[in-house]
Amino acid sequence: MSIFARDRTFAEPLNQTFLPLILFHAGAVIALFMFSWKAAAVAALLWWAAESLGIGMGYHRLLTHRGYKTSRWVEYLLTVCGTLALQGGPIAWVATHRLHHQNSDKPGDPHSPRDGGFWAHMGWIITGEPMHAKSTELLPYVPDLRKDKFHRWISKWHWVPLAILAVLLFVVGGWKYVMWGIFLRTVVGLHATYLVNSATHMWGSRRFVTGDKSTNSFWVAMLSFGEGWHNNHHADPRSVRHGLAWYEFDLNWYGISLLRRLGLAWDLKLPRLQATEQEEHAAL
Repeated sequence: MSIFARDRTFAEPLNQTFLPLILFHAGAVIALFMFSWKAAAVAALLWWAAESLGIGMGYHRLLTHRGYKTSRWVEYLLTVCGTLALQGGPIAWVATHRLHHQNSDKPGDPHSPRDGGFWAHMGWIITGEPMHAKSTELLPYVPDLRKDKFHRWISKWHWVPLAILAVLLFVVGGWKYVMWGIFLRTVVGLHATYLVNSATHMWGSRRFVTGDKSTNSFWVAMLSFGEGWHNNHHADPRSVRHGLAWYEFDLNWYGISLLRRLGLAWDLKLPRLQATEQEEHAAL
């Protein structure tokens, strides 16, 4: 599939998210010229907190699919970590992902490569009306979150935790910490998530027969703490475990397993499908 096949991006106007993304990418490039081991270590820690604790374990496997249960304070903590990824608040993120599963690679999918690889990667974010602005359209997909005062508040003010973090990093380590811990770390995390939307619906291997083009990708899984085992996920969306084979490293699953051992997670939804239904080997 061509990365630009029927790409809708070039036919639609850019929205207000385009400029912030350009600025963050510029900041990421500048960070490369301000290297320090301490700043890089801080960035790595925050990358894990935002992308694994926040997006993978929080926004995705807990809030979107309710693959496990936990206490309110743990749920809220994971949600705050998710806001640090610069991917919007939980209501918009969860509603968009539930919409994706409902119409995966069909009309109505917010980010299918059917409309072009770049569209699936980030074109759908930078053009048209931002998904987080479509409150009346998104609310029917999140009846659970819309009842929660915290989730409604953090969805409106999702930029506040990241802004506070930027100030703290500046106070502790100056501009190096800000450029690495905010700009570079955020851009790497954004593209890791974008790759789940684009690459794992275009290239990879398929274990299960699903009604979409979802694939498993080792390298995307490594960048996204396990979210790249996307065909496994689409075959059994509620399963809290995405990596099924011993070689399918799933750090988000390991994190949730640790929460269970600590008594902080329970009622885990485990895979119902066998890993032998289909093997279509394609280049990772």
